[in-house]
Amino acid sequence: MTTGQFASIEVRVRALSAATDRTEAVKTIGLFLAELEKGTVRAATRDADGIWNVEKWVKEGILAAFKFGVLAEFASGSLSFIDKDTIPPRRFKVQDGVRIVPGGSSIRRGAYVGKGVVMMPPAFVNIGAFVDEETMIDSHALVGSCAQIGKRVHLSAGAQIGGVLEPVGNIPVVIEDDVVVGGNCGIYEGTIVRGRAVIGAGVVLTGSTPVYDVVRGQIYRRTPERSLEIPFGAVVVPGSRPMKGNFAEKHSLEIVTPVIIKYRDEKTDSSTALEEALR
Repeated sequence: MTTGQFASIEVRVRALSAATDRTEAVKTIGLFLAELEKGTVRAATRDADGIWNVEKWVKEGILAAFKFGVLAEFASGSLSFIDKDTIPPRRFKVQDGVRIVPGGSSIRRGAYVGKGVVMMPPAFVNIGAFVDEETMIDSHALVGSCAQIGKRVHLSAGAQIGGVLEPVGNIPVVIEDDVVVGGNCGIYEGTIVRGRAVIGAGVVLTGSTPVYDVVRGQIYRRTPERSLEIPFGAVVVPGSRPMKGNFAEKHSLEIVTPVIIKYRDEKTDSSTALEEALR
Protein backbone atom coordinates (compact mmCIF):
# COMPACT_ATOMS: atom_id res chain seq x y z
CA MET A 1 0.00 0.00 0.00
CA THR A 2 1.37 3.43 -0.90
CA THR A 3 1.54 6.30 1.61
CA GLY A 4 -1.35 8.01 -0.16
CA GLN A 5 -3.54 4.90 -0.09
CA PHE A 6 -2.74 4.33 3.59
CA ALA A 7 -3.67 7.92 4.42
CA SER A 8 -6.90 7.58 2.46
CA ILE A 9 -7.96 4.48 4.42
CA GLU A 10 -7.09 6.19 7.70
CA VAL A 11 -9.15 9.27 6.79
CA ARG A 12 -12.12 7.12 5.80
CA VAL A 13 -11.91 5.03 8.96
CA ARG A 14 -11.70 8.10 11.18
CA ALA A 15 -14.80 9.48 9.46
CA LEU A 16 -16.79 6.42 10.54
CA SER A 17 -17.26 7.92 14.01
CA ALA A 18 -19.70 10.43 12.50
CA ALA A 19 -21.09 8.23 9.71
CA THR A 20 -24.83 7.56 9.47
CA ASP A 21 -25.07 5.77 6.11
CA ARG A 22 -24.63 2.06 6.89
CA THR A 23 -24.11 1.08 3.25
CA GLU A 24 -21.15 3.42 2.78
CA ALA A 25 -19.79 2.61 6.23
CA VAL A 26 -19.82 -1.12 5.47
CA LYS A 27 -17.91 -0.51 2.22
CA THR A 28 -15.22 1.39 4.11
CA ILE A 29 -15.06 -1.31 6.77
CA GLY A 30 -14.61 -3.97 4.08
CA LEU A 31 -11.66 -2.10 2.56
CA PHE A 32 -10.17 -1.52 6.00
CA LEU A 33 -10.44 -5.18 7.03
CA ALA A 34 -8.85 -6.22 3.73
CA GLU A 35 -5.79 -4.10 4.54
CA LEU A 36 -5.57 -5.66 8.00
CA GLU A 37 -5.67 -9.10 6.37
CA LYS A 38 -2.81 -8.11 4.04
CA GLY A 39 -0.74 -6.91 6.98
CA THR A 40 -0.38 -3.44 5.49
CA VAL A 41 -2.37 -1.97 8.37
CA ARG A 42 -1.70 -3.07 11.96
CA ALA A 43 -3.11 -2.29 15.39
CA ALA A 44 0.41 -1.71 16.73
CA THR A 45 3.78 -1.09 15.11
CA ARG A 46 7.38 -1.27 16.33
CA ASP A 47 9.66 1.72 15.66
CA ALA A 48 13.39 1.76 14.95
CA ASP A 49 14.16 1.90 18.68
CA GLY A 50 12.12 -1.23 19.42
CA ILE A 51 9.25 0.70 21.00
CA TRP A 52 5.75 -0.59 20.28
CA ASN A 53 3.14 2.06 19.51
CA VAL A 54 -0.61 1.56 19.30
CA GLU A 55 -2.48 2.77 16.21
CA LYS A 56 -5.63 4.19 17.79
CA TRP A 57 -7.44 4.73 14.51
CA VAL A 58 -7.09 1.03 13.67
CA LYS A 59 -8.82 0.05 16.89
CA GLU A 60 -11.50 2.66 16.20
CA GLY A 61 -12.06 1.06 12.80
CA ILE A 62 -12.46 -2.37 14.38
CA LEU A 63 -14.98 -1.00 16.87
CA ALA A 64 -16.86 0.56 13.94
CA ALA A 65 -17.12 -2.89 12.35
CA PHE A 66 -19.09 -4.01 15.40
CA LYS A 67 -21.15 -0.81 15.48
CA PHE A 68 -22.31 -1.00 11.86
CA GLY A 69 -22.65 -4.78 11.70
CA VAL A 70 -25.98 -6.56 12.08
CA LEU A 71 -26.51 -10.14 13.14
CA ALA A 72 -26.36 -12.66 10.32
CA GLU A 73 -26.14 -16.43 9.97
CA PHE A 74 -23.02 -18.06 8.54
CA ALA A 75 -23.05 -21.69 7.44
CA SER A 76 -20.18 -24.18 7.36
CA GLY A 77 -21.26 -27.64 6.29
CA SER A 78 -23.94 -28.81 8.69
CA LEU A 79 -23.03 -26.14 11.24
CA SER A 80 -24.31 -22.59 11.48
CA PHE A 81 -23.06 -19.56 13.39
CA ILE A 82 -24.44 -16.10 14.15
CA ASP A 83 -22.24 -13.00 14.25
CA LYS A 84 -22.06 -9.45 12.92
CA ASP A 85 -22.25 -9.47 9.13
CA THR A 86 -19.23 -7.16 8.88
CA ILE A 87 -16.86 -9.69 10.47
CA PRO A 88 -17.49 -13.19 9.10
CA PRO A 89 -14.86 -15.93 9.39
CA ARG A 90 -11.97 -15.68 6.94
CA ARG A 91 -11.58 -18.23 4.16
CA PHE A 92 -8.18 -19.33 2.90
CA LYS A 93 -6.84 -20.91 -0.28
CA VAL A 94 -3.92 -23.29 -0.71
CA GLN A 95 -1.82 -20.51 -2.24
CA ASP A 96 -2.12 -18.51 0.99
CA GLY A 97 0.31 -21.00 2.51
CA VAL A 98 -1.59 -21.30 5.79
CA ARG A 99 -2.25 -24.78 7.21
CA ILE A 100 -5.52 -25.01 9.14
CA VAL A 101 -6.07 -28.56 10.37
CA PRO A 102 -9.76 -29.62 10.43
CA GLY A 103 -11.57 -29.65 13.74
CA GLY A 104 -13.18 -26.40 14.76
CA SER A 105 -10.66 -23.57 14.33
CA SER A 106 -11.67 -20.10 13.18
CA ILE A 107 -9.92 -16.97 11.99
CA ARG A 108 -12.02 -13.84 11.99
CA ARG A 109 -12.02 -11.20 9.27
CA GLY A 110 -9.49 -8.44 9.88
CA ALA A 111 -6.80 -10.84 11.15
CA TYR A 112 -3.47 -11.25 9.35
CA VAL A 113 -2.03 -14.76 9.19
CA GLY A 114 1.32 -15.17 7.44
CA LYS A 115 2.64 -17.94 5.22
CA GLY A 116 3.75 -21.09 6.96
CA VAL A 117 1.46 -20.64 9.95
CA VAL A 118 0.09 -23.92 11.32
CA MET A 119 -3.17 -23.92 13.29
CA MET A 120 -4.20 -27.02 15.22
CA PRO A 121 -7.84 -27.53 16.23
CA PRO A 122 -9.60 -26.02 17.95
CA ALA A 123 -8.05 -22.56 18.01
CA PHE A 124 -9.23 -19.01 17.42
CA VAL A 125 -7.64 -15.87 15.97
CA ASN A 126 -9.65 -12.71 16.58
CA ILE A 127 -10.12 -9.54 14.55
CA GLY A 128 -7.13 -7.20 14.35
CA ALA A 129 -4.63 -9.88 15.35
CA PHE A 130 -1.35 -10.17 13.44
CA VAL A 131 0.24 -13.64 13.28
CA ASP A 132 3.54 -13.60 11.41
CA GLU A 133 5.13 -16.29 9.27
CA GLU A 134 5.90 -19.85 10.42
CA THR A 135 4.15 -19.52 13.77
CA MET A 136 2.52 -22.57 15.36
CA ILE A 137 -0.88 -22.12 17.05
CA ASP A 138 -1.59 -25.30 18.97
CA SER A 139 -4.92 -26.75 20.11
CA HIS A 140 -7.18 -24.67 22.38
CA ALA A 141 -5.01 -21.59 21.89
CA LEU A 142 -6.43 -18.07 21.57
CA VAL A 143 -4.94 -15.09 19.77
CA GLY A 144 -7.04 -12.20 21.03
CA SER A 145 -8.14 -9.05 19.24
CA CYS A 146 -5.24 -6.87 18.05
CA ALA A 147 -2.56 -9.18 19.55
CA GLN A 148 0.73 -9.00 17.65
CA ILE A 149 2.51 -12.35 17.22
CA GLY A 150 5.96 -12.50 15.62
CA LYS A 151 7.69 -14.97 13.32
CA ARG A 152 8.38 -18.58 14.36
CA VAL A 153 6.46 -18.26 17.62
CA HIS A 154 5.11 -21.44 19.25
CA LEU A 155 1.82 -20.96 21.10
CA SER A 156 1.43 -24.26 22.93
CA ALA A 157 -1.83 -26.04 23.70
CA GLY A 158 -4.17 -23.96 25.83
CA ALA A 159 -2.14 -20.74 25.56
CA GLN A 160 -4.31 -17.65 25.87
CA ILE A 161 -3.06 -14.40 24.31
CA GLY A 162 -5.52 -11.79 25.51
CA GLY A 163 -7.19 -9.19 23.34
CA VAL A 164 -7.07 -5.44 23.94
CA LEU A 165 -9.62 -3.38 22.02
CA GLU A 166 -10.55 -0.78 24.61
CA PRO A 167 -9.40 1.71 25.67
CA VAL A 168 -8.17 2.34 22.14
CA GLY A 169 -4.98 3.95 23.44
CA ASN A 170 -3.83 0.80 25.23
CA ILE A 171 -1.11 -1.27 23.60
CA PRO A 172 -2.17 -4.83 22.72
CA VAL A 173 -0.31 -7.94 23.81
CA VAL A 174 2.90 -8.35 21.80
CA ILE A 175 4.83 -11.61 21.37
CA GLU A 176 8.01 -11.00 19.38
CA ASP A 177 9.92 -13.35 17.06
CA ASP A 178 11.06 -16.84 18.16
CA VAL A 179 9.20 -16.85 21.47
CA VAL A 180 7.93 -20.12 22.98
CA VAL A 181 4.72 -19.82 25.01
CA GLY A 182 4.12 -22.95 27.06
CA GLY A 183 0.90 -24.85 27.59
CA ASN A 184 -1.92 -23.21 29.54
CA CYS A 185 -0.16 -19.85 29.74
CA GLY A 186 -2.11 -16.61 29.90
CA ILE A 187 -0.62 -13.35 28.61
CA TYR A 188 -2.90 -10.34 28.99
CA GLU A 189 -3.32 -6.57 29.34
CA GLY A 190 -0.73 -5.28 26.91
CA THR A 191 2.20 -7.38 28.12
CA ILE A 192 5.18 -7.32 25.74
CA VAL A 193 7.29 -10.47 25.45
CA ARG A 194 10.58 -9.71 23.73
CA GLY A 195 12.20 -11.99 21.17
CA ARG A 196 13.46 -15.51 21.98
CA ALA A 197 11.87 -15.56 25.43
CA VAL A 198 10.45 -18.81 26.80
CA ILE A 199 7.27 -18.59 28.88
CA GLY A 200 7.02 -21.84 30.84
CA ALA A 201 3.82 -23.85 31.09
CA GLY A 202 1.23 -22.34 33.39
CA VAL A 203 2.72 -18.84 33.65
CA VAL A 204 0.18 -16.01 33.78
CA LEU A 205 1.30 -12.47 32.92
CA THR A 206 -1.01 -9.48 33.48
CA GLY A 207 -0.70 -5.75 33.99
CA SER A 208 -0.74 -6.25 37.75
CA THR A 209 1.79 -9.10 37.79
CA PRO A 210 5.30 -8.32 39.09
CA VAL A 211 7.95 -10.53 37.48
CA TYR A 212 11.05 -11.36 39.52
CA ASP A 213 14.35 -11.73 37.65
CA VAL A 214 16.67 -13.78 39.86
CA VAL A 215 19.44 -13.60 37.24
CA ARG A 216 19.67 -9.81 37.07
CA GLY A 217 18.20 -9.04 40.47
CA GLN A 218 15.36 -6.91 39.10
CA ILE A 219 11.58 -6.72 39.38
CA TYR A 220 9.57 -5.87 36.26
CA ARG A 221 6.17 -4.18 36.59
CA ARG A 222 3.75 -2.28 34.40
CA THR A 223 3.77 1.48 35.03
CA PRO A 224 1.42 4.24 33.81
CA GLU A 225 4.04 5.02 31.15
CA ARG A 226 4.92 1.56 29.90
CA SER A 227 3.71 -2.01 29.61
CA LEU A 228 5.04 -4.99 31.51
CA GLU A 229 7.95 -6.31 29.43
CA ILE A 230 9.65 -9.68 29.52
CA PRO A 231 13.28 -9.21 28.41
CA PHE A 232 14.83 -10.73 25.29
CA GLY A 233 15.68 -14.40 25.79
CA ALA A 234 14.27 -14.63 29.32
CA VAL A 235 13.06 -18.02 30.57
CA VAL A 236 10.02 -17.50 32.82
CA VAL A 237 8.52 -20.17 35.07
CA PRO A 238 5.74 -20.15 37.70
CA GLY A 239 7.00 -19.27 41.16
CA SER A 240 5.63 -18.06 44.48
CA ARG A 241 6.37 -15.53 47.21
CA PRO A 242 5.21 -15.35 50.83
CA MET A 243 2.23 -13.17 51.67
CA LYS A 244 2.55 -10.60 54.44
CA GLY A 245 0.27 -10.13 57.43
CA ASN A 246 -0.45 -12.11 60.57
CA PHE A 247 -3.13 -14.33 59.02
CA ALA A 248 -1.08 -15.09 55.90
CA GLU A 249 2.05 -15.81 57.91
CA LYS A 250 0.14 -17.98 60.39
CA HIS A 251 -1.13 -20.18 57.57
CA SER A 252 2.09 -20.01 55.49
CA LEU A 253 0.21 -18.56 52.53
CA GLU A 254 2.01 -17.72 49.33
CA ILE A 255 0.97 -15.95 46.13
CA VAL A 256 1.83 -17.09 42.63
CA THR A 257 4.40 -14.98 40.81
CA PRO A 258 6.38 -15.47 37.57
CA VAL A 259 10.13 -15.83 37.98
CA ILE A 260 12.91 -15.43 35.39
CA ILE A 261 15.32 -18.25 36.24
CA LYS A 262 17.73 -18.01 33.29
CA TYR A 263 18.25 -16.60 29.82
CA ARG A 264 17.88 -18.71 26.72
CA ASP A 265 20.91 -20.70 25.59
CA GLU A 266 21.71 -23.50 23.14
CA LYS A 267 20.30 -26.15 25.50
CA THR A 268 16.99 -24.32 25.69
CA ASP A 269 16.91 -24.08 21.90
CA SER A 270 17.41 -27.83 21.50
CA SER A 271 14.31 -28.51 23.60
CA THR A 272 12.21 -26.77 20.96
CA ALA A 273 13.70 -28.61 17.98
CA LEU A 274 10.71 -30.99 17.85
CA GLU A 275 8.60 -28.14 16.50
CA GLU A 276 10.72 -27.99 13.36
CA ALA A 277 10.36 -31.74 12.81
CA LEU A 278 6.59 -31.54 13.16
CA ARG A 279 6.37 -28.59 10.82
